[in-house]
Amino acid sequence: MEEQKDNVIYVGKKPTMGYVLAALTQFTNGAKEVIVKARGKLTAKAITVAEVLRNKYLPQAEVKSVKIGTEEVTGEDGKTIRVSSIEITLEKNE
Repeated sequence: MEEQKDNVIYVGKKPTMGYVLAALTQFTNGAKEVIVKARGKLTAKAITVAEVLRNKYLPQAEVKSVKIGTEEVTGEDGKTIRVSSIEITLEKNE
């Protein structure tokens, strides 16, 4: 199992602004980088989180990297499905 880092924001079904606030809090607490991760239908929300953070709240934050991929996930019915994933690394420039 992957080790969970403090500066990683996993985007889920909560409102977008909750994730923006979580990322902003990480930067306020001294993080140099914040990683926004999502998969499946939520990849668009991860992009929105990064863009709202950069354009409205933290203009000195830049997109350092974007990684896309496919992950295999076991569904509730036990079947393995492949879903798209995205990982956006934001870096705060002083």
